[in-house]
Amino acid sequence: MAVPSTQSALVQEIYASPLTLKRIPVPPVTPGSALIRVLCTPVLSYAREVYNGTRRYPYTVPIVPGSSCIGRVAALGPDSTSLQPGQLVWVDALVHSRDDPDDMVLRGLVAAGTSGSKKLMDGVWRDGTCAEYTLAPLESVFKLDEERLTELGYADSDLATLTRYLCLGGLRDINLQAGETIVVAPATGAFGGAAVACSVAIGASVVAMGRNEDALAALEATFPRVRTVKITESVEDDVVALKAAAGGRLIDAVFEISPPQAAKSTHIKSCILALKRGGRVSLMGGIQDDYPIPVREVMRKNLTLRGTWMYNREQVLALIKMVETGILKLGKQGGKKDISVFGFAEWEKAFNYASDNAGWATTVLLRP
Repeated sequence: MAVPSTQSALVQEIYASPLTLKRIPVPPVTPGSALIRVLCTPVLSYAREVYNGTRRYPYTVPIVPGSSCIGRVAALGPDSTSLQPGQLVWVDALVHSRDDPDDMVLRGLVAAGTSGSKKLMDGVWRDGTCAEYTLAPLESVFKLDEERLTELGYADSDLATLTRYLCLGGLRDINLQAGETIVVAPATGAFGGAAVACSVAIGASVVAMGRNEDALAALEATFPRVRTVKITESVEDDVVALKAAAGGRLIDAVFEISPPQAAKSTHIKSCILALKRGGRVSLMGGIQDDYPIPVREVMRKNLTLRGTWMYNREQVLALIKMVETGILKLGKQGGKKDISVFGFAEWEKAFNYASDNAGWATTVLLRP
């Protein structure tokens, strides 16, 4: 199929202003890139807060918003050797500089705090996936086994939820093993619920911690080897509850995925205090402020605290393999109750719906 010269896309012309649906040029394919025809793109639960300026994310305008997507290869740069036109792919939003991996952007969303990251955002890797076509670096395009995924009963809307499960990066960084016990806290949000699903798929027992009792009960009903603990903000009580939920097993690891609003919560401290000697903690959340850590306990019990921002290519490939082998279930097979799809013209409804339904069981998508 011939690629058109122009396309329909959502664009933000002025920072924090409403998006507009307009015609823009289709970006030309260059060496090291692939042009992808977008099938659907997930909406972050906090997209409204990003693009109305509440979160003050640093990005350059005008910008096409959107992060990852499911799509098909439309055209390829001359140095592509593996991808094929028409191939079903998942496109990662994360782009690293090829000559300094510390410089990175999430296309259509945010630049990391370096001058090199700003250069990437100001230049070729600014625009995201809320368009009919998106240009992406070859290393950010991951081919999918369409035949196998179809056999497993997946539609593209199911596969678009893949993004949420990239919390696998934090789990692999602390080397979570089958048979171990891990606390996921908080577990009822989009990424926390995905961490529960990934941990179960790995073969671990999970203690899911959160505030929403109905959402916790839904997790326990959906996944085997999951027990739940409500956060009470009493460190002593929560430590006792965590150990009891582990059923007498030692707690090997903690996966933390807190939102910025949880900066004053005590749940991270409670989780650390519940760990066994030699336990590991993956810090992958969005808390922006300094947080009190029980340093003496970390030292005395030889604990490891590992920070992870995003993930690497090997971890993405591992995640795709887990899905294609059927170990990890996506979409409604994996416990999603609500996959809601909106057109680009309905972007405001989509953003509001995603914000109002930010829990694990809901996924919101945009289609061209």
